[in-house]
Amino acid sequence: MNELSINGEKIEELQSLASQNLFMHAQQINDWAGDLRIFVKGEGVWVTDINDNKFLDSTGGLWFKGAGYGRAEIGQAIYEQICEIETPPAMAACIPQIELAGKIAEIYPDKSARSFFTSGGSESVETAVKMAKKYQMNTGKSGAYKIISRRYSYHGATAMAVSLGKPSTSDTMGPEMPGAIHVQNWDSYRIPNNMDPVDYAIHCANQFEEAIKHTGADSVAAMIAEPISVSFGIHVPPKEYWQRLREIADEYNVVLIADEVITGFGRTGKYFATDHWDMIPDITTVAKSLTSGYSPLGAAIATKKISDSFIGTEKEMFLHLITFGGHPGSCAAGLKNLEIYERENLVENSKKMGDYLLNKLENLKSSKIVGDVRGLGLLAAIELVSDKNTKEKLPASLEIQKKIPMYLNESNIFTFRAGDIISLCPPLNINKDEIDFLVEGLSSAINRIEKEV
Repeated sequence: MNELSINGEKIEELQSLASQNLFMHAQQINDWAGDLRIFVKGEGVWVTDINDNKFLDSTGGLWFKGAGYGRAEIGQAIYEQICEIETPPAMAACIPQIELAGKIAEIYPDKSARSFFTSGGSESVETAVKMAKKYQMNTGKSGAYKIISRRYSYHGATAMAVSLGKPSTSDTMGPEMPGAIHVQNWDSYRIPNNMDPVDYAIHCANQFEEAIKHTGADSVAAMIAEPISVSFGIHVPPKEYWQRLREIADEYNVVLIADEVITGFGRTGKYFATDHWDMIPDITTVAKSLTSGYSPLGAAIATKKISDSFIGTEKEMFLHLITFGGHPGSCAAGLKNLEIYERENLVENSKKMGDYLLNKLENLKSSKIVGDVRGLGLLAAIELVSDKNTKEKLPASLEIQKKIPMYLNESNIFTFRAGDIISLCPPLNINKDEIDFLVEGLSSAINRIEKEV
């Protein structure tokens, strides 16, 4: 036991307190009450729980642990900023907010881009949609209010953001946002009729155009998509897909929003996933890895075309405010985080280790139940099926969404997203030995499931 060890009496007290007073996000209370996982330390890709057990975090927190755990210098940057001035007076700024906006523009394809800072991903999406609608008003398309998104996507848990995914992965609690239109998502594994993947990608992208023509271009403000949809299974599109979305947006005067809350800041081997496809969205939403989760922060990054439309009189201004959006302490964390990225070449490491990971995962295809392995950078998925020819899913009665996390846990690997699709999103500073450890644990868990099948 180490110096972090906590005695049994204290652990029982914490479990009791949590069971009585804590809401855990997106979890049924009955599933964890009395047995909540409590972690007390992190270093690199490893986390240690309250019982002194050590695990490799295969999903990087909640898809955000870019620079890894235990970066004391990020904590120090936050501390130093809030000791100087924690927040500015209203309608003013602090130095880290300005410098971080400049840093983002430096690594973004549009060097004149402006960042509207938020507190997280859902707020970033809300901001981007509101920004797109106001842009349309300012540029003469005042009746545009509809937003086209893809089915089975996830864009956040707030009321408007929930409306952009259908079926929803969050509780909607009532009617969706007026004007929410949903089209077909991109699936790289189940391409129908042996179509060419590029032809199918363009077919999927064209669903946006069909929706625009059906509902009327004058009423459509924006279309939004994740470069790689994690909630839909981590399917990586060919570049022609996003290039076609760009063409459609330009032809019909629709704002193109790329939701890079998960894929942004190195996750795919480039700072932004859309950089792989030689196109620039009008607005990019980010959060998560912007600070590697050390402090809450998000942003809606607007190109010069979008942001310039708000310059003028009070009528044209973007009248939008989030009290703690772009908190100076969080911006200081973001600056230090990106400094670490550059110093340790984490974006390049994401590419190299991502290639290594996918190569190792290919060996798992020898299993009778591994139907597909896919990904880009350090964002990958393993899809399990009952029949490789028909691609039929495993029966729900197996309850693999409960078994696989348990089996991985026994191999000292922690995950929250593992069922018929096992999602992988480790910190960007992972090394080959740690990837070998991860793949060995995955192989063991899959073999056990295969025997049960």
